[in-house]
Amino acid sequence: MSLTRTVTDRAAAAVDVSRAARSSKVAGLVMAALAVLLAGLPFLVFADVTDTMVNLFVLVALASMWNLLAGFGGLVSVGQQAYIGIGAYSVIAFADLGVQPYLAIGLAAVTCAVFAVPTSWLAFRLRGDYFAVGTWVIAEVYRLLVVRVSSLGGASGKSLTGLSGLDQTLRGALTYWVALGLALASIAGCYLLLRGRLGLSLMAVRDEETAASSAGIDVRRAKLLVYLVSAVGCGAAGGVITVSSLSVNPDAIFSVQWSAYMIFIVVIGGIGFIEGPLLGALVFFALQQLLADYGSWYLIVLGAIGIAAALWLPRGLWGLVRDRTGMSLFPVGYFVRMRESDAGTR
Repeated sequence: MSLTRTVTDRAAAAVDVSRAARSSKVAGLVMAALAVLLAGLPFLVFADVTDTMVNLFVLVALASMWNLLAGFGGLVSVGQQAYIGIGAYSVIAFADLGVQPYLAIGLAAVTCAVFAVPTSWLAFRLRGDYFAVGTWVIAEVYRLLVVRVSSLGGASGKSLTGLSGLDQTLRGALTYWVALGLALASIAGCYLLLRGRLGLSLMAVRDEETAASSAGIDVRRAKLLVYLVSAVGCGAAGGVITVSSLSVNPDAIFSVQWSAYMIFIVVIGGIGFIEGPLLGALVFFALQQLLADYGSWYLIVLGAIGIAAALWLPRGLWGLVRDRTGMSLFPVGYFVRMRESDAGTR
């Protein structure tokens, strides 16, 4: 046995390596119980509560997708509203063809992936700030194209068909469950994606694209995959918005305001953490509910909080929690600890 192999074996025998700490396992059980409780909420509260919660779940899904794209992939996009709009209008179009609107949400997500392939070919030719501005321009182009299609309602938008015969209470509950499923799938999807080799590749590309390429990482493939996943998630969120509001307007659904929401939530919650969008969405949702009646002051307060977070909390609220406690609800790396017998001899 060589000396190097001997040293390596002794070092490996002195430590325990695991994917999750004890606190992560406990937090996982708590979150699973919370998910079950949320699933039963339509049976426990009035419909107006679950209708409001749909908005929160959509924000969680959108922010998770933006965090995956920018926080882990380094692709700062200001044009993800393009896929929200395409997803929303795809549900309208499939419903007009006779597809049940709730089933059309899945088809809308697939449609967004199809649109994302040629869009990425254009967008990936840009870097940094140019990429951000370019994605915004692409979203505006999609809005202008949709406005010119008369069968989709043109500039005035169009109402959703196919749900008029459904009981209002049942429709509200179904929409709530679909939105909850989307939020959970977004978080779980990001977690599973980032635990694998793709997650390591994405973070390497984010930190230094040239160095990642020289290390053998297929940079374009990693960026394309994360871009497609983000487009699928945003498209599904657009579909949920449509079945929730029962109509769609091009100026509202393609508004850059959606990207502003995503960026604000991720900056507040913590960019580069899976927990960040979840925490940021809760804070943003609470601010929306508290300040909704204060007109322009609502936007001023949001702006002030965003500036304060960028200046004094660059890693967001979850970064602060992580620094103080070391806790990680969704660990994507490894925990390494000295074994007690070895630690006691030192």
